[in-house]
Order: sequence, then C-alpha cells, then structure tokens
Amino acid sequence: MQKPIMAVTGDETDEETELAPSHMAATTGDMPTYQIRAPTTALPQGVVMAASPGSLHSPQQLAEEATRKRELRLMKNREAAKECRRRKKEYVKCLESRVAVLEVQNKKLIEELETLKDICSPKTD
Repeated sequence: MQKPIMAVTGDETDEETELAPSHMAATTGDMPTYQIRAPTTALPQGVVMAASPGSLHSPQQLAEEATRKRELRLMKNREAAKECRRRKKEYVKCLESRVAVLEVQNKKLIEELETLKDICSPKTD
C-alpha cells in the first residue's frame, strides 16, 4: 500500500492534514483523487516547530543587518566599477596604440602606392 501524502495547512496552529487517495479511482481507472482527513497524530511532546530565522531578530537587528548588507553591496559595487574603469582605460590605450600603428602602416602604403604609380605611369614631358 502507498504511504499517504502529508501536507501542512496554512492555519496558525500548524496542524498537519493527511491526504489519502480515494478508493473510487481504483474502480473507475481514472486518476486518483484525494480526500482530506483530520490529523491522526500531533507532534511528540517537547518537539517545537522551528521558526523562520527572520522572526528571531529584533527590528533594530534587522535594520542593522539591512544596513550592513547595503554597505557591503555598495562597497562591492565600488570595487567592480573601479575595476571596470581600469579595464576600459586599458582597452582604450590598446585601441590608441593600434590606431597609431595602422596610421603609420597606412602612410607607408600610400607612399608605396605613389612610388608604384610613378614607376608604372608613362612619362610624358
């Protein structure tokens, strides 16, 4: 036999509700449907449901934590922006040096073209 599926309701008492397959599905061949049953057992005595971590802090602690996280985020953002600006400067310097090399190469090619034009063109006086 399959173990029934357990679900937690949204009630404030945090009671568990058991979902059990309906026997009607087995006879009809349809997809199983589930019926809600009342909880059969409670938590053992002394067992307490854990609260979410956020509910254990005071409003002042939450504000301090938010401030600390914001400052950390801003600091990381400043460092990332600084690194981005450094990489951009390096990239621009690389482009400028490439432009200088290409300008020199272009000037040499223009001079070579002029020389070849002089050599190949018929001289008319």
